[in-house]
Amino acid sequence: MIALITGASSGIGKDMAYYLNKLGYDLILVARNEEKLNKLKQELNSRSDNVEIIVSDLSKQQECIKLYEKVKEKYNDIDILINNAGFGLYGEILDTDIEKEMMMIDTNIKAVHILTKLFLKDMVEKDKGRILNVASIASFMAGPLMATYYGTKNYILRFSQAIKEELYVRNSKVKISVLCPGPVTTNFNTVAGIENDLNGLESQYVSKVAIDNMLKNKFLIIPGLKIKIAIFFIKILPDSLISKICYKIQKKKDIEQ
Repeated sequence: MIALITGASSGIGKDMAYYLNKLGYDLILVARNEEKLNKLKQELNSRSDNVEIIVSDLSKQQECIKLYEKVKEKYNDIDILINNAGFGLYGEILDTDIEKEMMMIDTNIKAVHILTKLFLKDMVEKDKGRILNVASIASFMAGPLMATYYGTKNYILRFSQAIKEELYVRNSKVKISVLCPGPVTTNFNTVAGIENDLNGLESQYVSKVAIDNMLKNKFLIIPGLKIKIAIFFIKILPDSLISKICYKIQKKKDIEQ
């Protein structure tokens, strides 16, 4: 059994690697930081041939294609694809750096789209395999002060929902899942340029819930009762009200100097 995880050098991706390793999966770990990937490989304390690291910048379309081709050539197929790589950016749309936003769209959307599409074709042909796309509670609403990030996560959820229905109509055994956590204790906020005083769930817990539910063929995975309740109200309240509430919550975050 082989699982490929993008964004595997830290946070949820790293903890998913630990958990899947315990479950006996061979791992292909992908990220931009080679040093962190090498350290993770050593920490997994596994037999020498069941963890491979691939350094790749998935914000570049050609790197996504190269990753797929490299994996297909060596392994022919994989059992699990986890699209976890992504990042956020805080600030008003008038002030945020457009280059960082384009890189975010390329990483959060284009890379997920490309890898999902390429690996999905192989999985459907063999009629087996699982894909887990990491989204967010942000997938259910607009996000003033993090407009681009929220938009990317909306795309991931709707994209995955459409694929789920297409697989169902085909009567395919291939399964797709989406992880939509709330705040998680990772370095996400540091990358996004914010300080968040909200208490987040532990990354290890979120990762275990995600993997366990994916293996049970659950499509929408929402760790934590509070987030489930929050999403319930997001769905029934007017979008305009949710946007106002979101703005006030985001505004409380202090921008790191």
